[in-house]
Amino acid sequence: MMNDLQYRRLMRLRQTEKTKAIASSRIGVDEKTARRYMKVGKMPSEMKKEHDWNTRKDPFEDDWTAIKKLLSINPGLEAITIFRWLQRNNPGKYQDGQLRTLQRKVKNWRCTEGPGQEVIFEQVHQPGRLCESDFTEMDKLNVTINGELFSHILYHFVLTYSNWETGSICYSESFESLNEGFQKALWELGAVPEFHRTDRMSTAVNNLDEEKTFTKRYEELLKHYDIKGEKTNANSPNENGDIEQRHYRIKDVIAQSLMLRGSRDFSSIGEYEEFLKKMFMELNAGRREKLCEEMKVMKELPKNRCDICTKVDVRVSRGSLIRIRNRVYSVNSRLIGETVRVHIYAGHVEVWYGQKQVEQIPRLKGKTTHYVQYRHIIDSLIRKPGAFKNYRYMEDLFPTVRFRMVYDELCRVSGNRGVKEYLRILHLAAHESEMGVDEALRYLFLNKEGISYERVKEIVELKMELKPVTEVNIGEVSLRDYDNLMAAEEGKR
Repeated sequence: MMNDLQYRRLMRLRQTEKTKAIASSRIGVDEKTARRYMKVGKMPSEMKKEHDWNTRKDPFEDDWTAIKKLLSINPGLEAITIFRWLQRNNPGKYQDGQLRTLQRKVKNWRCTEGPGQEVIFEQVHQPGRLCESDFTEMDKLNVTINGELFSHILYHFVLTYSNWETGSICYSESFESLNEGFQKALWELGAVPEFHRTDRMSTAVNNLDEEKTFTKRYEELLKHYDIKGEKTNANSPNENGDIEQRHYRIKDVIAQSLMLRGSRDFSSIGEYEEFLKKMFMELNAGRREKLCEEMKVMKELPKNRCDICTKVDVRVSRGSLIRIRNRVYSVNSRLIGETVRVHIYAGHVEVWYGQKQVEQIPRLKGKTTHYVQYRHIIDSLIRKPGAFKNYRYMEDLFPTVRFRMVYDELCRVSGNRGVKEYLRILHLAAHESEMGVDEALRYLFLNKEGISYERVKEIVELKMELKPVTEVNIGEVSLRDYDNLMAAEEGKR
């Protein structure tokens, strides 16, 4: 036998040695072997036959026809799912160690007999032509604000040619979030591309209830900036591929920066926004050359921005409530029966009456469907205490956990009288100080005093200096005590 190295030496020696016998002896192979390889003109590795036979019996041979039938009906089935199915139908026949064999067979079937996969066609991007935007969840980064998990979404905007990008925090995939984020991105960029591509934006449509309303608002936004809109086909995120890829990249960069920072906690949302702004600036620093090419061909911004809010007129119900997109908010009872104009922003809701803003309310997000502020209704409720126990939005009328604890304790001790007493305490919080009342309740709990409206009012009016919750007094620790303890433990042994 001869290896490839010997063959290459043989081909060189045949040019310098007098005979083939001498050349073959120099490389340590038989002359007949050398003649055979020189006659064929191929290296030993090129003459090896492909391994197309089994060295052992195929354990899935008996069931392979049934397996192929399953795969032809459902090509997405994974090998492990099929393997568990075989084990259920053939108890004791297949062992867990044979799973890898089936995985290889299924992989081979997909490559030789399975359906073709979707082909991704790489695109050529032109300067200033296209920008893409989309929403991406940020919860997996585990960012916290003052120790509490900050659940949020990022509206992400990118130019496909230079990859210049920016983003803004929002809390839902609503039209208001799209409107505010899109305009903020364009004004930060300082120019307008020719096209704006998004996905189907079904969530934003649902938040507006009607697709026609959404389409009209979105078209007005695009028209204001003289930019043409494009949408991807349904279930085709690859058509928005540039932004999808940037989602992954930006979250990876943020995660790494958080590690370097040494903490995922921020003192405020503003501090977190500054952190994100810095990340985008650092990423965009290396894209200036291509961005300059884009800026030369992009259009100028209009003179002003569009409204970044949606305005709707709503009538205040007898319950002092307004309903906005299937979410319930309370307003001051003075407005019952009146029609108010509501300005819906990405993060909050403003209530206007007679060209004057009368309320600003945090916009509900997630599964929360109602926000009832006790200050709006407590004056009526204290006159009708019997309505409290079965009030639909009763849970909203406990400003802190301590208020809930007080209510439960008063009801346990005094029954229905306890409900009246709690409402008087809540009324005091509405007209004096919620924080003051909460601190008074903490003081009474710590000192194991009986809770009553009169006692709470007394503490609030006296403005007593109460010790902070976190104040802990630790006496001086003597190491001698520790030594004595260890000596005692040794003695027991």
